[in-house]
This record gives sequence, structure tokens and C-alpha cells, in this order.
Amino acid sequence: MTKLNTVYTAAAVLIGSALAAPAYATECIAPSNPGGGWDFTCRSVGKILTELGEVDGNVQVTNMPGGVGAVGFAHVAADRSDDADLIIATSTVAVTQIAQSKYPGGLEDARFLAMLGADVGVIAVDADSPYRTLGDLTAAMQQTPDQVIGAGDGAGSWDHIRYLLVAKESGVENITGLRWVQFDGGTEAITQMMGGQITVVSTDLGEASGFAESGDIRLLAVLSDEPVPAFPDIPTAVSQGVDVTGYNWRGFYTGKNVSDADHDAWVARLETVYNSDQWKQAATNAGLIPNWIAGADFQAYLADQEAEIAEISRAIGIIK
Repeated sequence: MTKLNTVYTAAAVLIGSALAAPAYATECIAPSNPGGGWDFTCRSVGKILTELGEVDGNVQVTNMPGGVGAVGFAHVAADRSDDADLIIATSTVAVTQIAQSKYPGGLEDARFLAMLGADVGVIAVDADSPYRTLGDLTAAMQQTPDQVIGAGDGAGSWDHIRYLLVAKESGVENITGLRWVQFDGGTEAITQMMGGQITVVSTDLGEASGFAESGDIRLLAVLSDEPVPAFPDIPTAVSQGVDVTGYNWRGFYTGKNVSDADHDAWVARLETVYNSDQWKQAATNAGLIPNWIAGADFQAYLADQEAEIAEISRAIGIIK
């Protein structure tokens, strides 16, 4: 091969590699480890944004765990508050942290875009657990509370609050004395439960569904008004005499200094995703209930939710 042909061949290889490499023009931060609910939100919506041509190229998903979303929140506020190509997955979990002053800022330090669906809380045990019903579990909470080890996100998190509300509504006294182990996401907590380290996990159905489908865990209750279509045989807590529901909406925010035009453009893109058949299928498969609130209505909803969570947190002794 001549030197000139070698150069042409090398150039062709480089060009081919460049063309084959994925192009990233948009980034979604999932402030959790891979496999969690925020990771699902970024990856599923990102894929649909690309399929529908709402963004150029693929959406890069960056996992940034830490502080139940606080690390990602701080990163965006400090370094990327005006990045119009960046969206961040969020949920009721983040609003809970904000309501309890656990984030380095408040709702005003981000521009919330929209929610696209709501996950429902679940109470889960290992497949080999002796607890067959929610009543079995809450009876153990009453009789031997030191032997029931609950787990999920951090102490005072939405997972924790829902868990304590189930205990309270079941007649368990001294609910703040129940043992709790915190993990950075429900996936890690479930893995530890399967290893025998903890007794029960309070998390979202989106994080537990795969483990339930594989038979590795047993869902004792879904915290919704009605059974979830993806798991119609799992009873609600309400149907078992425990009047507790616990929804966790899924959505996105962007930096507080992103312009109105860029903010509104993201809302429009996300609404296109929400109305697509791809999102309806992805949401249903994950046990989500599709639900759309955006823009000013979303901001007002979040303000009300923050106030409600703060009130619940004070009532059960999480904050003063």
C-alpha cells in the first residue's frame, strides 16, 4: 500500500468512527445511581425525545448521586444555572428534601418544567420473608419493633414519611422509634433487603417493579387509591384497612437562570413526549400513571406540596 493510500485509509477510518459515534447535544442529569427512578426518567424520556426528533442527536444521561439529589441540585445552581441544553430529573422526593431544608436552596433556585407521570409507593419484603400481608408486617412493628428494619431513601425522605404513615395508621405507637436504614435510592435498598440486611423497603413501584416481576421480592401493598394496572393483583394499603396513599410524581427542572423562551421550549418538547404513544407505553410498563402539569400550574402545585410535606414532617417529628 502506498503512503498516500495509507493516509486516505486512516482518514476514512477516522471519519467513519466520527460518524458512528453518538452525537450529544442535550444532557439529562439523573441525581442517583443507575437503575433508580430518576435514572429511568432521564433514560426513557431522553430516548423518546430523540425518537421524536425533539432534540439533535442522543440525550446524554449523567448519573450524579449524592444527598438524595442535593449534589446535582448544587451543581446546577452553582455551575450550570443558565445551561439551556440541560434538564434534571426530579420528583416528590426532591420537594420533600427542599421542604425539610436539606437542599442548598429552595424551589426558587430552579425552574421546574413539568411532571409527566406519577409513581406510587409500595411496601416490599423479600420473597422469602415470613410477612405475607401488610397486616403481618404492621403486627410485627407493634410487637417487636426493634426487629423490623425499614429502608429506603434518607431519614425524613418521602420513602420514610410514607413508611411512618403506614405504621401510624396501623396503630403503631412511637413511630419515630422504628428503625430505619437509608440508602441512595430504592434499588440499592432492595438489593440489601434481598441479601438479608434489612426487613422491609418503602420505595416507588418504578424502582421495585423489575424485582417484583422476577419474583425476588413480594409487594405487600401499593400506596394508591386503586390497584395499579401493571400489577392489578397487588392490594392497596387502603383495601387492607390502612388509609395511606403516597404518590411520587416524575418530572424535570432546569437552571434558575434559563430564559423564559428556553424554559417554554422545554415545556413544549416534554408535552410532545407526554402525548406520544412511546411515553404511554414506557409509563405503563414502569407502573406509572401518566399525568401532566407544567409551567406556572406546576410551580403552584409544588408550592402547595412543599407546604403539605412540611406539615406532615412536623406532625411525625421529622422537623420542628
